[in-house]
Amino acid sequence: MYAKCDDIESASKVFREMPMRNNVSWNSLLAGFISNEKYPEALLLFDSMSKEGIEADEVTLVNLLQTCKHFCDPIHCKCIHSVIIRRGYEVNDLVLSSLIDAYAKGNLITFAWNVFNQVKRRDTVTWSTMIAGFTHCGMPDEAIAVFREMNKTQNKPNAITVLNLLEACSVSAELKRSKSAHAVAIRRGLAPDVAVGTAILDMYSKCGAIESSERVFEQLPQSNIISWGAMIAAYGMNGLPHSAVALFHELKTHGLKPNPVTTLSVLSACSHGGLIEEGLLFFEKLVKDDVGELRLEHYSCVVDLLARGGKLDIAMELIKKMAVSGPNPGASAWGALLSGCRSHGNRELGSAAVSRLVELEPCRSAGYLLASSMYAAGGCWSDAGRMRWLLKERGVRMVAGYSLVHVSSNNKAFKFVAGDDNNKHYPFSSELCLVSGQLHSCMKFDDTRIHI
Repeated sequence: MYAKCDDIESASKVFREMPMRNNVSWNSLLAGFISNEKYPEALLLFDSMSKEGIEADEVTLVNLLQTCKHFCDPIHCKCIHSVIIRRGYEVNDLVLSSLIDAYAKGNLITFAWNVFNQVKRRDTVTWSTMIAGFTHCGMPDEAIAVFREMNKTQNKPNAITVLNLLEACSVSAELKRSKSAHAVAIRRGLAPDVAVGTAILDMYSKCGAIESSERVFEQLPQSNIISWGAMIAAYGMNGLPHSAVALFHELKTHGLKPNPVTTLSVLSACSHGGLIEEGLLFFEKLVKDDVGELRLEHYSCVVDLLARGGKLDIAMELIKKMAVSGPNPGASAWGALLSGCRSHGNRELGSAAVSRLVELEPCRSAGYLLASSMYAAGGCWSDAGRMRWLLKERGVRMVAGYSLVHVSSNNKAFKFVAGDDNNKHYPFSSELCLVSGQLHSCMKFDDTRIHI
């Protein structure tokens, strides 16, 4: 009871005062730590459980697998898998589904797929978990293929399955697939459900079909703060910041209270839409009226808003204020500042942001690449090369940027990956080739930026 009421300290006190404890007692507190995101404490409790001579059962292992998603340590997940094998728990469907989910969330999708193929009796949960796993790892084609394979069996998709399918279509950003997924939700009678309807709305927005998002939103029998927030985010994502702000004000007339996600969506829409003054006024009103809980993400979004608009000194002042009286500026705030310094050519301020960003996220490529790009744009080739060398020296894996282009002639979306020489082998339509040629003819190059 205490754990489910988010009072884990009281739950721990009750546990300690128990004269006798069994597996149920240990597993209850273990689940409480995990549900309250106390992952290190959960591992310490499991260690104490072993020292007390209490043997882990299926429930213990399922709970422990939840910690793998937080620590993202492949060895941690493999160790639990070995315990599952030794104890003979591979016949337990819940254990296997949790194992598939843990491997996938740790980006070990090959291991997740191997476990899935070993499951002899797959139920709806197992299929849904595998679909979600492929989607999480950025493999929407494989996720949709698993869903199609599931349809050939006697297992019928439920709401969770459809939600995972809709997420996969969102990642693929292919409109034809998205419409097919929408049709699946309608046939299963799930489209009126507010969670499924919101997912459909979000899916269409990520395909750039904002009109379809609006229709889905208007047709929802019941809408909640999550669906309103999704529509606000959809406007911001599709370059309609004024519509996002207007919808936020309309939200309050319907008696709904904004939450941190909706306010963040409005700030993000203002940032990406160039509404600097509107975004700052909105943020000041949030601080003054205490509308919702302001988090680090809100402050980072305002830093991004200022940095995009070239107000780098003001952005730096906000970061300094955050360090004194607000939430500590994280990598997102420093990354936003660095991105603005790159765009507006402020290497002095950018160098300070680089050192903090690389310190906070030494294993992510974004900071190194942003810094390298900033130095290269200013002609500081030795500094640009040094950042590339650090990236390689520390073994940081680079994630290439890409664009998706929907070709109407064959109704497919093609991915253009940065630095991929295979782009030229894509079956472009004649229309796309024509547009590409026109773009190249209009491009102008700054000879001062060319370096051989």
